[in-house]
Parts: sequence; C-alpha cells; structure tokens
Amino acid sequence: MSDEYDSSDDFDEEGEDDLELLDEDDDDLEDEADDDDLPDEVGAEGNRLVGGLPKGVLEYLARNIVDDPDAVFVETSEGRGEVELRLHVAPGDMGKVIGRRGRVAQALRQVVAAAGSREGVRASLDIVD
Repeated sequence: MSDEYDSSDDFDEEGEDDLELLDEDDDDLEDEADDDDLPDEVGAEGNRLVGGLPKGVLEYLARNIVDDPDAVFVETSEGRGEVELRLHVAPGDMGKVIGRRGRVAQALRQVVAAAGSREGVRASLDIVD
C-alpha cells in the first residue's frame, strides 16, 4: 500500500473537478442571497398600524381578565401622534375591568400608555359600555 495521494479521486467520470462544481453551487446561493440584501427596516414603517402595539396589549390583557373573552372589542381612533382606545366588554365583566376603586382600569391605562410610548405615540384608554 502506498501513502501517496491519488489525484484521480478529485475528478468525476467526465474529468471535471468536483471542487469546481461545489464552488459553482456556492455562487448560486450567494446570488440568491444578494436579492434579499435589503434591510429589514425598509418599508416596515409603511405597513404598521399606528397604535397596533397598545391595541394588541389591551386586547390580550382584557381577554385574560374577563369571563367572556369573545365579547372584548377595542375601537381605535388616531390623531396627531396620539391614539385613543375604547374598550368594550360584556356588561357582566365591567366590574372586573374597572376593579375596586378603579385600580384595574388605572393599571390598564398605564400599560397602554407604556406600550404607546414604546411605539412613539401617546395612547389613552376609555372603558365604555
């Protein structure tokens, strides 16, 4: 047995270099990646709903507080850098959303305001019948 390197292992039946074939496949992958070189931020602002984060947070919290989560509905109205959210719940769940001395309602307002500031808008909450 010889410890010498046999170069015939690097060629296929047609005599092409296997390493060159691998390099060509890598180039194809790089070309596909070049098409997606746009940063994630491009166009993201145009597709966002103003107040989407505060609305989503409010819906999530309200649905987990009340007994009838299907009755939870959040209306939004936009102004200049401001979003007003109106929370509608079933009549039997009003007490749960307001809480003793309005503590749950106040906590919801604070969380909604924090979510709005994260998005760069002022968010306010009204709880309506």
